[in-house]
Amino acid sequence: MSLLQSLSYEMLLGWRYTRAGRATRRNGFISFISAASMLGIALGVAALIIVLSVMNGFQKDVTGRMLSVISHIEVFSPDGGAIPNFQRTLAEVRANPEVVGAAPFIGAQALMARGEAMQGILARGIDPALEPNVTDVAAQMKDSLLPKLVPGGFGILLGSDLARKLGVGEGDQVTLIAPSGQVTPAGVVPRLKQMTVVGTFNSGHYEYDSALAMLHIDDAARIFRVEGPTGIRVKLRDLQRARQVTDQLAGSLSGHLLLLDWTRQNRTWFAAVQLEKRMMFIILTLIVAVAAFNLVSTLVMTVQDKRADIAILRTLGASPASIMKVFVVQGALVGVIGTLSGLALGLLIAFNIDVIVPALESLFRASFLPKDIYLITKMPSDPQAGDIVPIAVISLLLSFVATLYPSWRASRVNPAEALRYE
Repeated sequence: MSLLQSLSYEMLLGWRYTRAGRATRRNGFISFISAASMLGIALGVAALIIVLSVMNGFQKDVTGRMLSVISHIEVFSPDGGAIPNFQRTLAEVRANPEVVGAAPFIGAQALMARGEAMQGILARGIDPALEPNVTDVAAQMKDSLLPKLVPGGFGILLGSDLARKLGVGEGDQVTLIAPSGQVTPAGVVPRLKQMTVVGTFNSGHYEYDSALAMLHIDDAARIFRVEGPTGIRVKLRDLQRARQVTDQLAGSLSGHLLLLDWTRQNRTWFAAVQLEKRMMFIILTLIVAVAAFNLVSTLVMTVQDKRADIAILRTLGASPASIMKVFVVQGALVGVIGTLSGLALGLLIAFNIDVIVPALESLFRASFLPKDIYLITKMPSDPQAGDIVPIAVISLLLSFVATLYPSWRASRVNPAEALRYE
């Protein structure tokens, strides 16, 4: 018998054992134990794909919303004051070929009050003409709200959630309280300034929509008593090169300045997401491993059930290696079918999660993602080949490894012992 014929025979027999139970059910459906093993592998693989896709989508969505408000790189003075020789520093930043936009800003923390309501805010003084060059949210307001910020007008733009908390809308007056006060004979008195709300914006990121307020940079300089911009916001051609460009700018800028790229500004958040992703991968891989090693019990029972068949095959001249291959094929087929089914199910759900989750929320009358906790309100999904391929490979490897011991036991069956009671 040629090698090709031998392999064909072993695969055919392995497939027959996979889909058959006892001899009286040869033409039946897949046996219950094989089906259970396949289902376990499929569910484990699908769960891995879905969870990792959602975590990828969450990271991508939050990063996109975050970068619509923050810049790729920020340059600022280490003491928090105005940048010395600002125009020269701005020119040096723009000279880098990776930089596509740069704009000055004044950043400060403050309090905002409206009646009895009071909120801590992040006040950002911006140049309405240059800010659209560095952030998407400003670009969206370029022709609508930003022209309302005029020097000396003391107008202010509020995040939508901040405006809701204060109960204000366009045209309302709010009080901005600067952190440093005025020294008077009566002591230190907080500096207060009445501001007019000229509009609200929605970046889709709760952290900024609930705390960020924008005003003209000249008004911010007067309120916070700084002599010029405290920082420069920079936009790059490729945001993934932020760290490399930061290092380049650090070596080319004059004076002692601090630079932070977007990954370092939110280092804790990104590190936490990566750690959670790794831990979820390990935990769910263990589920796949448990399902894969169910194949051991499946094949052990199959070998016990087929002892007479094995003995007959051995009597007809089949080698122990050939018998082992038959059961390896059986286990491998269960692993392959389970893995492929899991891939299909996982990808189907991952690509349609934006439809499935709203349907479940409507059915159970619940919100799975409160935006004040999870920063976003819709379940995102971003299946990536870098996650899916390793999942499939690990599942197939675990399935193959699980078949080795039962298959070896099958190859060691003694034909005389097996046929004694048949």
